Amino acid sequence: MLYNLAIGIYDLIVHIMAPFSRKPRKMMKGHWVVYELLRQQIEKDARYIWFHAASLGEFEQGRPLIEKIRAKYPDYKILLTFFSPSGYEVRKNYRGADVVCYLPFDKPRNVKKFLDISNPVMAFFIKYEFWKNYLDELNKRRIPVYSVSSIFRKDQIFFKWYGGTYRNVLKNFDYLFVQNEASRRFLSKIGINKVTVVGDTRFDRVLQIREEAKELPLVEKFKGDSFTLVAGSSWGPDEDLFLEYFNTHPEMKLIIAPHVIDENHLVEIISKLKRPYVRYTRADERNVQKADCLIIDCFGLLSSIYRYGEVAYIGGGFGVGIHNTLEAAVYGIPVVFGPKYQKFMEAKQLIEAQGAFSISNYEELGSLFDRFLTDEHFHRETGSNAGFYVTNNAGATDKVLSMINF
Repeated sequence: MLYNLAIGIYDLIVHIMAPFSRKPRKMMKGHWVVYELLRQQIEKDARYIWFHAASLGEFEQGRPLIEKIRAKYPDYKILLTFFSPSGYEVRKNYRGADVVCYLPFDKPRNVKKFLDISNPVMAFFIKYEFWKNYLDELNKRRIPVYSVSSIFRKDQIFFKWYGGTYRNVLKNFDYLFVQNEASRRFLSKIGINKVTVVGDTRFDRVLQIREEAKELPLVEKFKGDSFTLVAGSSWGPDEDLFLEYFNTHPEMKLIIAPHVIDENHLVEIISKLKRPYVRYTRADERNVQKADCLIIDCFGLLSSIYRYGEVAYIGGGFGVGIHNTLEAAVYGIPVVFGPKYQKFMEAKQLIEAQGAFSISNYEELGSLFDRFLTDEHFHRETGSNAGFYVTNNAGATDKVLSMINF
């Protein structure tokens, strides 16, 4: 079968690449120990609810559901699996789960071995996870399986004339909890009707993050009373635009948290700056107050830093696509990003709600930022629109929980 052949080829490629590349190497190391790890950590008499997330973003999406189930149904234990090293390596010590490991490649033999050892009582696949052999086997074993925060577009293989095999995969789900009405309609056209529109659990997650946001005294000291732009997950083409504006507008301060934090990129950013800066890891109470730009050269702070901004610029919109807009919008500040946002429903809806703006060049950015700085009503109203959009779309987690029998 073509699907199993493709999985086998992918597995082979990862093995070949492992000696030469860190990411495949980490993945292979995780796969080598996964069954032993499960045998050691799975308690035979316990009932496990299995959550699978491809990577870190999907994990964050599913996290409100994991934590609500854990709080509401403490008799169950949580098994959490990741496909990508970028998810597993960051969250392998996550305390909200009892067992965390890689998901073995979707080969029939792996699937049976994994399920024999873990023996979950139900499973949740987050967003785009549709592993055929796992879903087939879960269905055969009559283990309930749910798709959460999934979203469907008409260009996906499920809706093509040649996508019959993949359409059948969707029939294995006991229920699909989708993000929007369009997804429900697409699924209905191919005979998938166990579907409910609940929205996106990410809204619940960013509200949770806002409640847990860290106090950052150095960032507060840096900001003072100034109008501050927070640029999050930025790339070179983004930085070319907002740094040019920042350099010529002394009434604005800048906090920049680049997507790639390596020395070469940091040096590149610094070379473009014409105003005093300090790196966060080298900041203290004295030098941070003398700087106009604060460069965040470490991970884990961005979601808390947005609270200190009057405007957020989200990077990635001149590359493969924008990063997380909701983490900024939840603080009730307007959000700006580049032109490549069409695949992100929340970005489109934020624009419609007049809480976000897409720019394509320096002239558009400059005109928009000028207005933020000079038109207080416009700035306040667009920020309120962004915040209201997030709170108005929360609640997906509770809707999912209300429809599942534990």
